[in-house]
Amino acid sequence: MKIIKANIEDAQCILTIQKEAYLSEAVLNDDFNIPPLTQTIEQLKAEFSHKTILKIIINNKIIGSGQAQLKGTTCYIGRMAIINEFKGQGLGSKLLSVLETIYPEANCVELFTGLKSKSNLEMYNRRGYKQVREKLMGKTTVVFLEKTLKHNN
Repeated sequence: MKIIKANIEDAQCILTIQKEAYLSEAVLNDDFNIPPLTQTIEQLKAEFSHKTILKIIINNKIIGSGQAQLKGTTCYIGRMAIINEFKGQGLGSKLLSVLETIYPEANCVELFTGLKSKSNLEMYNRRGYKQVREKLMGKTTVVFLEKTLKHNN
């Protein structure tokens, strides 16, 4: 397994994985208008210009992805997705570890997930994320979480 930077040629594969992975979130919240499901290939390709998009490769096949973007001193992580057959194997946690280190100048990391996404919330809590606010987005209540990064000085 390796986690490396994706390139724009990977966009269609990443979008397919994202839509498959977020379908369970849509079902959980009875909300099929969530951005990971409605995103177009053109929108995803445009994100390559201002975000770092990573891919997980196993046996020369992309099986997951995630994004990071630096704004000020905060790293915003999003669209983490693993294909269903590889879920529950710790790959999301490994991907998150890499995404957290993309921007060494970041002091904190922020991400969000659905309030009903118990397994995601449990993973983020185990990894030191703290809930900072909730927001209703469409029909989905979203939980925003933050983690202060420790830098070796």
